[in-house]
Amino acid sequence: MGALPKRRISTRRKGKRRANIKVKLKLLSSCSRCGNKKVYRQVCPSCGQE
Repeated sequence: MGALPKRRISTRRKGKRRANIKVKLKLLSSCSRCGNKKVYRQVCPSCGQE
């Protein structure tokens, strides 16, 4: 048998745990060559410069 919880986890405790699980926004910056938006520290999709 697998591991089973000894006590029931309350909705408040479950909500506190799930409050920290969230989608993080990607940092956007503008390309120095063409000026389009790109993801920070990645190659520009339009011109190819980092």
